[in-house]
Amino acid sequence: MKFSKDFKRQMVPEWIEAYVDYDGLKRILREILHYNLSKKRETPLKSLEKKLSLHRTLSGLHRHTNGDVENQVTREGREIEIEFFRKLDEELNKINTFYKEQIEVVMDESTLLNKQLDALIALRLKVRSSCSNGACSPEHQGVEMGSLNSSSEVEMSEHRALEVSSNSLSGSEITDVILQGINQDDESTSVLENNTIVKSNGRPEEVGNNSTNQQGDPLEILERVKIRNTLESPLDTIKGVFKDSKHDDLCFKKDELKKVEAKLRLAFIEFYQKLRLVKQYSFMNLSALSKIMKSYEKITSRREARLYMKKIDNSYIGSSDEVNNLLERVEATFIKQFSNSNIQKGMKSLRPKTKKEKHSVTFWSGCFSGFSAALLIAVALRIETKKLMEKEGASYTVNIFPLYSIFAYIVLHLLIYAADIYFWRRFKINYPFIFGFKPGTELSYREVFLLGTGLAVLSLSCFLGNLYLDLGSTTQRYKTLTGLFPLGLVAIVMIILFCPFNIIYRSTRFFFIKSLFRCLCAPLYKVTLPDFFLADHVTSQVTAIRSLDLYICYYGLGERSQRESKCHGHGIYNVLYFAVPVIPFWLRFLQCIRRLFEEKEAMHGYSSVNYLLTIVAAIIRTICELKKGMAWMVLALVSSSVVVIVATYWDIVFDWGLLRRHSKNPYLRDKLLVPYKSVYFAAMALDVVLRIAWMQLVLEFKLHSLHRMAITTVVSCLEITRRGIWSFFRIENEHLNNVGKYRAFKSVPLPFNYDEEEEESSKDD
Repeated sequence: MKFSKDFKRQMVPEWIEAYVDYDGLKRILREILHYNLSKKRETPLKSLEKKLSLHRTLSGLHRHTNGDVENQVTREGREIEIEFFRKLDEELNKINTFYKEQIEVVMDESTLLNKQLDALIALRLKVRSSCSNGACSPEHQGVEMGSLNSSSEVEMSEHRALEVSSNSLSGSEITDVILQGINQDDESTSVLENNTIVKSNGRPEEVGNNSTNQQGDPLEILERVKIRNTLESPLDTIKGVFKDSKHDDLCFKKDELKKVEAKLRLAFIEFYQKLRLVKQYSFMNLSALSKIMKSYEKITSRREARLYMKKIDNSYIGSSDEVNNLLERVEATFIKQFSNSNIQKGMKSLRPKTKKEKHSVTFWSGCFSGFSAALLIAVALRIETKKLMEKEGASYTVNIFPLYSIFAYIVLHLLIYAADIYFWRRFKINYPFIFGFKPGTELSYREVFLLGTGLAVLSLSCFLGNLYLDLGSTTQRYKTLTGLFPLGLVAIVMIILFCPFNIIYRSTRFFFIKSLFRCLCAPLYKVTLPDFFLADHVTSQVTAIRSLDLYICYYGLGERSQRESKCHGHGIYNVLYFAVPVIPFWLRFLQCIRRLFEEKEAMHGYSSVNYLLTIVAAIIRTICELKKGMAWMVLALVSSSVVVIVATYWDIVFDWGLLRRHSKNPYLRDKLLVPYKSVYFAAMALDVVLRIAWMQLVLEFKLHSLHRMAITTVVSCLEITRRGIWSFFRIENEHLNNVGKYRAFKSVPLPFNYDEEEEESSKDD
């Protein structure tokens, strides 16, 4: 693999603008190479005649000598090389500045983690003392405690200043020397020999320790510390609402120790990953500059490349050791404090193995795709043979199809999600970081496609078996058994979803269950991007969720044997029929309210109004569907039209960040990851069309039940497709927001809050 491809592949997506412009430097080198080759191809006499004839034609006033022309040609080459070194200086200054900023950030965070660790050790000592007095339960007796001196062994290093000897050259002086060497050609060798570079004098010394528990009683730390309540659970949220903030201090209980350790452990892991990315950033940029200088030396045969490499080595990014020192200290701290001094266990947590693509996934995806196609053809032939799409078979189709359509919607959603992942990866959108997946557990598009095709095979097999046993002349005795096929299919899917064993992507299943549970408990949980992203997708599955009402009707209310639509005669079913279309939007409304109170941004309030309007439109549409009055039809059309206009504008302007009139790309946005602008305009037009198609459900209520079911199915599939398109551009916009802020790490809430931190925050407020 060429270095340029590997360089781009290993870039941190959110920092892509802070890397060396490798392609730009290579372009200038190609200009230098072309210039050198053009000098070699032409003989001096022909080159002179060509220059003189051109000059005579243009002016006819002066005649240049051979030496004048050679000076002019040489000057052109020097200008290209001067441009190259100026560009090189700009890139070196850029990566130096960015690297310094990142070092300052990690140094500040290391100091903060050091204080957090001091508080943890003090809390461990207090719990141990309470356990020795018999004040704790037996299960806490075995908690491993750190010693008083352990905190000094795990302190994070402070920011260290590099000292450069007085007789060394500064960066600008080295560049001047190089440019002088280029201009003086043959004299450059003597200049380089007389100007040597002196490196920084050894490893810089550390600043004195600031550990708070090296002096005095470590337990005194707890007098200035309280455990933060981030309102992450429903109970914490309820307490936060009804409890006065002035009396929010938590006493230090033994039950809190494990929670504190878990939070701080996660903070150390995230901090370690941040250090690794900073180190990788330094290594890749230094490698790129080294490759560039080697290419320059090879093309020009000049020794200025070696001189400039010394400048790079003496620069901040080339000579700084803070990251390496911090990495070593974090490893030692984590292994000692959070892994019981088990090196293998600790390093496994800090450095999870990268996920490898399996050939079996591709193989089974192909097999399931072929099986799905064959089963789909068999189902279509069975329906055509028994004339289920005609009037005599319409009653059976209307009752049996919704029971299986829910799986068709889920399969379509999975396939579109697989396509989203493919394009996110193709355009280098860091979706695992955005969603907060644990490293190595995110699914590739092949694996999501495998899940979709596998579910398609399972559902189509049950559907085909249901059709065969229900409609076969010799299988009528199995009719009672076939009625349980849909329920059995739901049971199989639920068993797989909640299976506790480490099979079929357990981490992804549990991540989905956790996010879904947090959505259902809104607004009791703090809202994260996966939560509201999943809730938005659930709003596009209203038709699929409404199919669950039929399961309640058929299997809970005893309508399964009659196979007729008598569900509306039950009050419970009518309540669910009204509630199901409203619940997804209501949950999304509550999430917006929670974010409005927490983040104090008016945008979340406007978003909540958007979902409130959708709730009103859904209620009116349901009433119109049941009562079928002209007045309700008009109200449904008006309310749905308002929702379509508001929701479409919100999608394009706020979720996608498009329609910026004064951007570099008119009516789009300044930064675009897809190279073709027409894709964005097509997506906006398609979003409008598919939003309008959603209103078709209001207009077609007077059709035959079979036709209405077909239209509902098509419109629901179009809505799922629209949601898939929305997902790509929504995550693209989120990624670009992270890029603009160079945000490549998760913010992990720390367990302890010091009194001085509260004072500083109050002063800032």
